[in-house]
Amino acid sequence: MSKIDSTRSARQLAVFLDDRPGTLARVCDALARGGINIEALASEGGAFASERRSQQLVRMVVSDAAKALSILNEIGDVAVETQVLVVEGSCELGTLGSIADRLARAEINIESVYVSSTADAKRCLIILRPSNVEAARRALSDL
Repeated sequence: MSKIDSTRSARQLAVFLDDRPGTLARVCDALARGGINIEALASEGGAFASERRSQQLVRMVVSDAAKALSILNEIGDVAVETQVLVVEGSCELGTLGSIADRLARAEINIESVYVSSTADAKRCLIILRPSNVEAARRALSDL
């Protein structure tokens, strides 16, 4: 059985938010009011501190990146856009390890990754930011 059902490139948005209660809610509410679905999201806080404040980095794949960028700008948040690879596959032991191994053998670096599934899920969603999206897609084509 194949470990990967599909791959597609997508636009990921990365935004720095103040690391305090309510900032993520504000962003999610604004996107929802704008009709934007959040397909995947990862957040990392505390490590991005300046002298005056602590920030969290939020990475997300959304249903309409261009519209989401506009909404974020309207509410005063600046997002950076990057290409990522969205991998849908079987949720079984070793899937992510197989993907990482295949990319390593192709000399493709994984700059960031986040995974979504439930404990009893049959399928999972893996968001990868490889050093080369198209080369990663080709490297994973028969996995």
